[in-house]
Parts: sequence; structure tokens; C-alpha cells
Amino acid sequence: MSDRPLSGIRVLDLSRVLAGPWSTQILADLGADVIKIEVPGKGDDTRAWGPPYLHDAHGEEELSESGYYLCCNRNKRSVAVDLSNPEGAELIRSLAKKADIVVENFRVGGLKKYGLDYESLAAINPRLVYCSITGFGQTGPYTNRGGYDFVAQGMGGFMSITGEAGGQPLRAGVAMADLSTGMYATVSILAALRHAERTGEGQYIDVSLLDTQIAMLANQSMNWLVGGIVPGRLGNRHPTVVPYKTFDVADGIMIIAVGNDGQFRALCRELGIEELASDPKFATSRQRMVNRDEIEGIVQDLVRGLKRDDLIDRLVACGVPTGPVNSIQEIFEDPFVEARGAVHQFVREDGVKIPTVAFPPKMSKTPPRYDYRPPMIGEHSREALNDWLGLDTDSLDTLESAGAIAQRNSDTPA
Repeated sequence: MSDRPLSGIRVLDLSRVLAGPWSTQILADLGADVIKIEVPGKGDDTRAWGPPYLHDAHGEEELSESGYYLCCNRNKRSVAVDLSNPEGAELIRSLAKKADIVVENFRVGGLKKYGLDYESLAAINPRLVYCSITGFGQTGPYTNRGGYDFVAQGMGGFMSITGEAGGQPLRAGVAMADLSTGMYATVSILAALRHAERTGEGQYIDVSLLDTQIAMLANQSMNWLVGGIVPGRLGNRHPTVVPYKTFDVADGIMIIAVGNDGQFRALCRELGIEELASDPKFATSRQRMVNRDEIEGIVQDLVRGLKRDDLIDRLVACGVPTGPVNSIQEIFEDPFVEARGAVHQFVREDGVKIPTVAFPPKMSKTPPRYDYRPPMIGEHSREALNDWLGLDTDSLDTLESAGAIAQRNSDTPA
């Protein structure tokens, strides 16, 4: 596994829900050895966030792993440890001493009572990179609140710009605050790891859903900070680029996304309205913004009776960005998915097939690998503890008898 960028890096994952597991899955895809610590018998909260759930090899019996859990837990090994058991907490400290990275998303101060907070672990492992993911951060007015993605999307302003004009605010169809927080956490961890490798000095990373959601407002936040403009909901319209929206066609809906004046001229030629490309009302992006309703109405009237796929082909040929509005089923049936290897299929020992969406970047020298399917609860308790700590059978038996750890037989369906 030496061809992988993070080969030899050990990650202790104490996180649950999505932002933390999303971050550690990325690290695992890049070669880190990730031990996922789970509650014995219960596991990660998202295991129960279904339906749908995984089914047995015959497609009949429903198993206990939800699609939600499966989306962010590949390439990890599951170790079931009871943190409330003193021997279990001590075991985590021993693992942290061997780790390069710890990721957790307990409430602020939630791990201190177990002696698993940053200060306690940094005292025994000064090079440790320790990332805490919370709803609202370790400081500020909301530190004691629990936080979920939905709350962060609402509080962070994102929902105020999502939805139809005049309609109700909407959250995104996936957990954008969680996912973006996981990505920011990963980038920060990698930067801190680089610092630790150079200096031998670890550090503490405090990342919150609300901080990240605010950062993800991007140009919309700058419209307020620079111009004092409070953006509102525009449906599928772009706040400053026109025409850039969905349009009704004869057999459905499609996207036309004109990003500059050259593309607008190409659109006008293709639709037979070339004279509008030089019309002062529409010739520049600024003027199209001023006269948004008029030019969008003209384009809509011209495309309403056209077939979607034919128009897409025509616009692609002349360099105008366009595409269909696919369902989830349609995108996974698109030839792009197979051509780009966007889905990887695991086959478990009991014949259960577990599909997973592949790591998106294509790396020419160190491509990601898929060494571990999403684990069952405690599946690797003995294996991983032996690998990291050298614990023998007797020691592991003692920990199991004391209730500090639990082990699942990997041949037993979850």
C-alpha cells in the first residue's frame, strides 16, 4: 500500500453522523489506516437512518446497515469500545498514543470526562493532529447547543437563498453543511499533518457546521458584505448571470447556462436571434442582468416547442453550456458513470453486494483503492487492536470479558 499518499498514517475516528465520517472516509480512500470507534451493539447513529437498508445476497432479508451509513464508511475498520468503561477509555488513550490523527464530533467538552480531550491526548502524543467537529464551535455564544446540518443550513443563511422566489426557504437535498464541513476538516487535517511532519508538533482543529456554512455562501455573502444587498430566493436563476436557469421544452426541462458574452452570442446564433447579441439591452452581462425578465422570456418562447436532447446536442456543438435535469436514477444510468468509474461494487463474504460512489478525483500516480467495504459493528476489534497495540488473544479476551470491547463475527450478517 506504499503507493497511496497517506500510507502509514493512522487515524482514530471517534466521530458519528456525517461530517466526521465523511472526512475520515476521504483520508481512508487516500490510504490512511482508519479505526472507526463504535458503541458496542449500537454503532454509528447513521446505521439506523433508513430505509433503505442493505439486503441479503438473495435480495430478501433486510439487514441493519442503512444507505446513509454505507455512503461514508468504506475503507475503515470498526472497533467497538465502551468509552464509559474505564478500561475502554484507557484503550482509546493507548490508540491515540499511536495515532497521527484523531477526529471526533462530540459536544463541546464531551470527551474530557473520559480523558480523551485534546489536552489529555496531546500530553501523551505531542505530534497528534486532533480535529473536533461541532455544530457551533468551541467558542462563541452557541457552544452548548447541539447542531445538525439542517440547523446550520437555516442559521447560516443558505436556506434563505434556496427555493423559488416568493416561496418557502428550502434546505438542499443533501446535507451540504455536513459535507462541506467534512471537506474543510479534511483539508485542515492534511495541512496540520504536513506541519506535524516538518516540526513534530501537532495541533488542535476546531471546525463547526455554522462556520463552514457561512463560508459556503461564497459570492452571495460578498454581495452583502460588499454591496449591502440581501440576496433572496431566485429558484433556478443565477443572481448575476443571465440567461442561466432551467427552461421548459417540449418533453421536459433543461438547463441553459450562459456564462459570458461569447456564449450569449453563440446562443443567439443557434436560436436564430443573432440581432439580439448586439442589442444594447442584451449585449453585455450587466445589461442582460438589468433586462433579465425580457431576455429569459424570449429564450423560453423559442425553446418551448423543441425536443430536449436535440437542443442539448445543438447547444453543445456551438459551445453553450447545457444539460438535462436528471433524476438520481437517470444519472446512474448515464454512460458517464461507467466511463468514469463513478461506482465501485464491493462483494461481502456472505455474498451481499455493496455499491459505493467512487472517490471523484482521478490521480495518475496514487489512485485511491477500495480495500475495505463499510464494516459491521466491531468487526475488526481484535484485528485492529492487535495491529496497533500488539494485544494478544489473552489480553483481548480480558477486555471483552470486562465489557470494554465487543467483537462481531464478520461472517454473521449485521
